[in-house]
Amino acid sequence: MSNLTERQREVLEFIRRFTAAEGLPPTRAEIASALGFRSVNAAEDHIRALVRKGALEVRPGLSRGLRVIEQALAGALADGVEGEEGLPVVGRVAAGSPILALEHRLGHYRIDPELFRPRAHYLLQVRGASMRDAGILDGDLLAVHRRREAENGQIVVARVDDEVTVKRFRQRGNVVRLLPENPDFEPIVVDLRRQSLVIEGIGVGVLRNHPL
Repeated sequence: MSNLTERQREVLEFIRRFTAAEGLPPTRAEIASALGFRSVNAAEDHIRALVRKGALEVRPGLSRGLRVIEQALAGALADGVEGEEGLPVVGRVAAGSPILALEHRLGHYRIDPELFRPRAHYLLQVRGASMRDAGILDGDLLAVHRRREAENGQIVVARVDDEVTVKRFRQRGNVVRLLPENPDFEPIVVDLRRQSLVIEGIGVGVLRNHPL
């Protein structure tokens, strides 16, 4: 379905993955949070566009009344970068925009996503030395599995107040600590009652010396 925009493809694929994992479709708020939209209205606008283009069905009156039309999804992925062999490489992410937006992509790396467990969905180019002691260096490509939740001790790609960072995840109650692996850097402490935190995915591998 080549008439879908990049963000519409991302919304459609997120709805499918969420439904498969949770057993029910996401709400508009969950779509907005997971994909970094500034408001629920932005998610609703994409949903309406997907309905107009025949890629999505909406059951009126239900907050979770979304159903992906699988034939449309298959066509969308065939037309999108995720349909290409290998994985998209993502660079610095602009505030408030989806991590896989077209303008963030640096290229494509020919590697089998199934080499990672769980499978990788994209490669994020690391900036800075905050994760040096975990073997993740400036310029490395971090293989990322898209997931909305993380377990303590996992390395995550997290969005805090529209800034995307790679850190080790620790949560106790309503407080999340995003821990660097370099004593020269301070942890990022997030009180979930006052700040926004979105888990974009978990790190599942690192590539070094990587010609694109």
